[in-house]
Amino acid sequence: MDVFLGIDIGTSGTKALAVNTEGAILAQAVREYPCHHPRPLWSEQDPEDWWEATCEAIRDTISQEKFDGADVRAIGLSGQMHGSVFLDSRDQVVRPALLWNDQRTTPECAEIEDRAGGRDALIRMVVNPALTGFTAPKILWLRNHEPENFERTKRVLLPKDFVRLRLTGEYATDVSDASGMLLLDVAKRRWSTELMAALELEESLFVRCFESHQPTGQLRSDVAAELGLSPKCQVAAGAGDCAAGAVGNGIVRSGLASTSIGTSGVVFVHSDEMRIDPAGRAHTFCHAVDGTWHMMGVSLSAGGTLQWFRDRLCPELASDCRDQGRSAYDALSEEAQGVPAGCDGLICLPYLAGERTPHADPKARGCFIGLTLAHTRGHMTRAIMEGVTFALRDGLEIFRELGIPIEEVRASGGGAKNELWRQMQADVFASPITTINVEEGPAYGVALLAAVAAGAHQNIQDACSAAISVTGRQSPRVEHQSSYAEAYARFQELYPTLAPSFQKL
Repeated sequence: MDVFLGIDIGTSGTKALAVNTEGAILAQAVREYPCHHPRPLWSEQDPEDWWEATCEAIRDTISQEKFDGADVRAIGLSGQMHGSVFLDSRDQVVRPALLWNDQRTTPECAEIEDRAGGRDALIRMVVNPALTGFTAPKILWLRNHEPENFERTKRVLLPKDFVRLRLTGEYATDVSDASGMLLLDVAKRRWSTELMAALELEESLFVRCFESHQPTGQLRSDVAAELGLSPKCQVAAGAGDCAAGAVGNGIVRSGLASTSIGTSGVVFVHSDEMRIDPAGRAHTFCHAVDGTWHMMGVSLSAGGTLQWFRDRLCPELASDCRDQGRSAYDALSEEAQGVPAGCDGLICLPYLAGERTPHADPKARGCFIGLTLAHTRGHMTRAIMEGVTFALRDGLEIFRELGIPIEEVRASGGGAKNELWRQMQADVFASPITTINVEEGPAYGVALLAAVAAGAHQNIQDACSAAISVTGRQSPRVEHQSSYAEAYARFQELYPTLAPSFQKL
């Protein structure tokens, strides 16, 4: 039996997943690790935690005895995008990695625009504007604030590519993940030497780029022995988590879009042609599908806002639910179900970690607007769910403005498991929401890419056709259209009104 592993190095943990040639899931495992916040708006992790978790997750997956380690022909890698792993001349980690949700680099974003000759010139070079989450500002921050560490740095890798280095000894990345570094010429799918020169960054800091389905090397013999795998096992280039998750949802042809509600929220659309939002509100990146692109709208704290609400404001409920063996999210959702659409005038801005699409404002803040004595915990829960959905619609509306065809929206992530939240998306987007036969996200997507790399499928479209099918559909409810239209209009008014206060805060 041929087996393919997908490894996703996420923000909260690493997931390993094994599939066969038809895409059936054989086994999976997850290993968690901490995220550190040494200062407000800072977010860091130790790359060694990723490596240890990867090894443990692979061993745990193999130990379930659904297949033999020698059957694994290829591994695909996915990971949180934008993170910066700084390595010295001996490939040792120089300092903790700065993550995608780290917001310390506002001055460096301004520096990049200035060095590039302005925002428009920067977009001509790399298609996207400078945002605090991207990798290039993190590199400049290291140079500006920790010059000794910058001098020690000889390579800059993305999270999944650090794991690749440990697995294979090879320096490599893929075009979808590299797109989020702000250093790739996304139109030409290669590094922007023009921007590197403007930023005075040596090209040697960066590694070779591959298409997502291409092999990038085989396992080192010592690693293969340690993990119980064959040294002939190939490692595919893989993809950034958003593109990988889209592949795992089958978003590999025109007309398909997806939403994902995890810690962050993403609305994602496939495009056979490169489209650019002139206002820079949404990202245009290379897709994990060879020769295509995708656009993304990103909300930095989607499910993360609901998690914050559960953990910080509902600890007794969470404790009681644990004792009862039920999910606190299910309990909160039941309360929200009893609240009418529009939450009786209560609106939540879910900007607890700043916001990206469409505002690109690291200083945006979370708010409940319209609280009264009549509002309950159920109202607040539903307001969070609606606010996250409105934030995703902000991205979807940009794609519609650009004329990108959207025939179907597939829901994924933790939010897709909640029937209320799925129906809310259908109502707010005024579009059918579908679910598919797999719910495993990025790890599943790169497992399929690994199968393509090993020659089990001709291309990723064939792999997705063999493995993925639509199993559920929720249509918009006419009776909620006016309530959500009014609530969304109020939601759109609030950020411009409050932005000056956010800056002062």
